[in-house]
Amino acid sequence: MTRLLLLLLVLVLGGPAIAESCAPDRVDLRGDWGRASFTVEVSDTPETRARGLMYRKKMDRFAGMLFVFDAPMHARFWMKNTLIPLDMLFLGPDGRVRRIVENAEPQSLEPRDGGPGVAYVLEINGGTAARLGIAPGNALRHPRIDSETAAWPCP
Repeated sequence: MTRLLLLLLVLVLGGPAIAESCAPDRVDLRGDWGRASFTVEVSDTPETRARGLMYRKKMDRFAGMLFVFDAPMHARFWMKNTLIPLDMLFLGPDGRVRRIVENAEPQSLEPRDGGPGVAYVLEINGGTAARLGIAPGNALRHPRIDSETAAWPCP
């Protein structure tokens, strides 16, 4: 019964995003806690990665930005000119969450270190990772993740 209630909660909060899997403007996350989907903007150029979510005063509850790197790297993010707290999910090339920085302080120049081997970063509203139970080892699905090596490939 509890599992059914959790699924219903994710469906209500995630809305139609769950039904539309593997679209360029959506990511799916899953773990022991269940599954959630987010509408995302993809940031895959030096210019869009540098700007990120700067100057935004709000973001929809199940929205975010997916940063895509050309090759795995040691990723460090800061919150310069970012006005809202964010959770940063640092992911490996297989789409697995490696590290989470929760509630990164807005407008801070302190680097948030995701460690080496980061191929993707998902930024979502601060507090969302804890509220849903997102943790290292959880899998993210998106068409930009190579289906041959993805922990959770797109169909």
